[in-house]
Amino acid sequence: LRSCSPGRARRTNASRRACLVARFGDIYAQERLDAETLLRTYISDMEMVQRIIYIAAVESFHAAKMAYRQFKIRVRETLSLGHSGPESLEDTVLDYIVRHEDLYDVQASVNEVIRSMNINPKISFPPEIDFIVISTLIRELCRVAFSMQTLLPPLDIAFGTDGELFSETKYHRSFDSDFTAALVAYHVWPALMENDLVIVKGEAVTKR
Repeated sequence: LRSCSPGRARRTNASRRACLVARFGDIYAQERLDAETLLRTYISDMEMVQRIIYIAAVESFHAAKMAYRQFKIRVRETLSLGHSGPESLEDTVLDYIVRHEDLYDVQASVNEVIRSMNINPKISFPPEIDFIVISTLIRELCRVAFSMQTLLPPLDIAFGTDGELFSETKYHRSFDSDFTAALVAYHVWPALMENDLVIVKGEAVTKR
């Protein structure tokens, strides 16, 4: 039997979405700049600093989405044993996750992100330093990315590659870009997407 009234997660979807979109913007404005300042004490190359932060964002979303899928499978298996309605099992699972997001093991995701970054060929770090120095940024990105998976539809970041055609709808150009260049040299921050629509523009550097 399906309930006529939607579950708590569905009822709060719009307000949670608004909060998460705002939080994503706050991370760009605050934690990203804090991480940039911190990295500049170890790395003089600004491009490398920005690449590190962008890859941290991409890997954080990837790790959080994987963790969410595993978490949802465990919750569904547990709740299906005694589920009888009136809500659908999917709605019940979603309500449970929204109410118990504190059970998300964010530290495991942070560790996974740092592991992935350590073997990424596009970024390098002085050997005496560890990517753990930007773990605050990574942790906040993982939290917001995990919560974004509970939305209907979920939010995600755009896939970006070096050398792609610059998209005015997806990105702002960084101030140090060549504004006549058509191709992205590298990305500074990912665009936030809902299905195939850009919700928040990212940032990219264009160069000839």
